[in-house]
Amino acid sequence: MTAARAENRQRGRIEERGNTLRVVVYAGLDPVTGKRTYLREKIDGTDKPAQRRAQKTLNKLLTQVDQQRSPSSSVTLSYALDEWMRVTELEDSTRKTYQGYIDRTIKPALGAEPAKKIDARVLESFYTELRRCRIRCDDKPFIEKHKSVEADHDCKDSDCKAHKCRPMAASTVRQLHAILSGTLGAAERWGWIASNPARVARRPKQKPPEPDPPSPAEAARLVEEAFRMDDDWGTLVWLAMTTGVRRGELVGLRFSRLDLDGEIIDLRRNWVGGKEKDTKTHQNRRIALDSETVVLLKEQRARVQQRVKDLGVKFSNDLFVFSGSKTPDHSEPYSPNAVTQRYKDMATRLSIDTHLHALRHYSATELLSAGIDLRTVAGRLGHGGGGATTLRVYAAWVAATDRKAAEILGSRMPKRNHHL
Repeated sequence: MTAARAENRQRGRIEERGNTLRVVVYAGLDPVTGKRTYLREKIDGTDKPAQRRAQKTLNKLLTQVDQQRSPSSSVTLSYALDEWMRVTELEDSTRKTYQGYIDRTIKPALGAEPAKKIDARVLESFYTELRRCRIRCDDKPFIEKHKSVEADHDCKDSDCKAHKCRPMAASTVRQLHAILSGTLGAAERWGWIASNPARVARRPKQKPPEPDPPSPAEAARLVEEAFRMDDDWGTLVWLAMTTGVRRGELVGLRFSRLDLDGEIIDLRRNWVGGKEKDTKTHQNRRIALDSETVVLLKEQRARVQQRVKDLGVKFSNDLFVFSGSKTPDHSEPYSPNAVTQRYKDMATRLSIDTHLHALRHYSATELLSAGIDLRTVAGRLGHGGGGATTLRVYAAWVAATDRKAAEILGSRMPKRNHHL
């Protein structure tokens, strides 16, 4: 027996299992779990050449393992992640979120691995471990010490608790998959890996949307309380209900985008992270306004005109429609986070379990329940895909509307006598 064949026997073996031969090759340690991994293939062992085919399969798997261990490119996943983050275009808030996931979760687990060794099995194992425990513990009990900003902190037993596994949310794992898919896709384009394993790797299923809008009675109480608090706030809540605009679009609205004579609101900008940007879907849209909303917006403009006049400032259509108490001249928009918190506090005071984004759901579901077609609702909400997103999110209300349509059509058909 040659030295090479002896080495191959140590790294792999051919096992007889009844009428089959099983080829087993050691493929190294799993970078996620640290466990030994193997490549396996079965061979039909009922004919004479079976042993020869099994030997060829053994050599093939050994070559496959060698190629993974000695890739043509020694680029690590960590380096690939850094390069992808450097060249990809992301919103500031998204970039900050992605970098946090990379630093806290992806790099500690897989960063040192050569990009070529990351395959679908590694990714799926990684996702499974995170769904079991977000810190990927080894299932052995230990005391989890809390972090301290002081380097010389002496942690007391009372400050530390026994570790309890907390699974990472499926939505978070899907975001990690998006990062890895983008990185490995770039690595494929740049010739660092042969193919992107994230394309075929299974990830946690996306939870079906469950919009929970306030009831019409709750909506009436909310808007009534908002106007009781102050007219500006009442108008903001009313506009959110009647148009279904996103929070960033609402606070970033300027008077120049209101055509009150034509009863149109022109949505082109979005306020996110303290900056004015394109709308979320990068699409401009014009939404028709009802007469009552137009009256309220005219009153809002009159209030702002008087407000800035009292401050000795000239009114301009570039001023923001809604502004917080810190900028009474309306030169800066209402803080999105402040709007969310104020609305939540108001709803809590009324004992209504809801949040600001639910007003967007309220607008959509009320329109669908009234029989407005899907495409029109999608256009008002600013959903892309010709209504696909709207259908996915509001499927239950679309189905109810379809039932109503069927009943209307049936009621218009000529009646027939039924003989039982």
